[in-house]
Amino acid sequence: MDQVDLIWKNGEFVPWDDAKVHVLSHGLHYGTGVFEGIRAYETERGPAVFRLPEHLDRFEKSAELYYLQMPFGAEQLRTATKELIARNGLTSCYIRPLAFRGYGEMGLYANSAPVDVIIATWPWGAYLGDESAGKGIRAKVSSWRRISPAGAIPHAKASGSYLNSILAKTESANAGYDEAILLDERGFVCEGSGENIFVIRGGEILTPPHTASILDGINRKSVIQIARDLGYTVVERDIARAELYLAEEVFMTGTAAEMVPVREIDDHGIGGPATSRRNSWTPCTGAPTSTSSGSISSTSRRTRRPTRATAPSSAPRRSPRRTRRSGELPLPPSGRRGREAVRPGPTDGPTGLFLNSKGSTRWNR
Repeated sequence: MDQVDLIWKNGEFVPWDDAKVHVLSHGLHYGTGVFEGIRAYETERGPAVFRLPEHLDRFEKSAELYYLQMPFGAEQLRTATKELIARNGLTSCYIRPLAFRGYGEMGLYANSAPVDVIIATWPWGAYLGDESAGKGIRAKVSSWRRISPAGAIPHAKASGSYLNSILAKTESANAGYDEAILLDERGFVCEGSGENIFVIRGGEILTPPHTASILDGINRKSVIQIARDLGYTVVERDIARAELYLAEEVFMTGTAAEMVPVREIDDHGIGGPATSRRNSWTPCTGAPTSTSSGSISSTSRRTRRPTRATAPSSAPRRSPRRTRRSGELPLPPSGRRGREAVRPGPTDGPTGLFLNSKGSTRWNR
């Protein structure tokens, strides 16, 4: 891990090496914590944080689901995140907010233990390897099933829940694969150990529904919205395990992994442009831009939109409805643009925060 100067802890900026907790902290023993994974990307206008308000909203909701009373509001965390990136002098980074029960009481019902909140930032490259976006990854369906809503809360990004993911990830790594794919308790496809999954079959983009015990991924929402705005058919439904092997394409999305194609599952090769044509998957960093070539451009990794001359027969079917101009990311529901901010530092754009070269800010939300 690349160390930086500061970590934000309970309202203060403290040196990296001084951000410590007591060994009897409740969250260390019982996993009573919630967290987020967020990325900031380098752009011509400064660091851009991908969908920060949405991440912090999920952060608050995860805490509420596990009865953790947050001592800081979303706006305070939003401001702290911007300032932390600036103070650490980062142009791109991974961002980790974490809220957990701290030192004060043991036992399973420990409401008197305080809730501590930290935000850390550090440089973090491609989670599944530098070549994962270009070459694709090899995945294995895990023998471990995804946690059931009958026993936990899959929709909460809770620290303790990730023991389930660690078992699956460790199993796949020990078997020589890059990633694990978990099934839900019913045997349908759920997600990766740290990513949501998409399957292309019969000209449709398929992804497991909320009832399949998935985490409601921010990148998943982004892919669904962009694909539908471009006229592709996206269907949220149960996916049988065998459909993974029969798919024309499979790809995974997540903040750490960004977007990666899957070229092989359980030693079955997956065909299609995402895996058989290396130039159809190209990394993209920076703010969303419109492109004359008609490609999708975002602060996540992206696929190139097929042209009529090269589009394979298995390309996702496009609906006849009118779509937004190609390459343009959809605006948030408020549709506000051009509002000036007062405080210098990163600012909110359609997909995140921007800091221009002069240090002034501009609201583009």
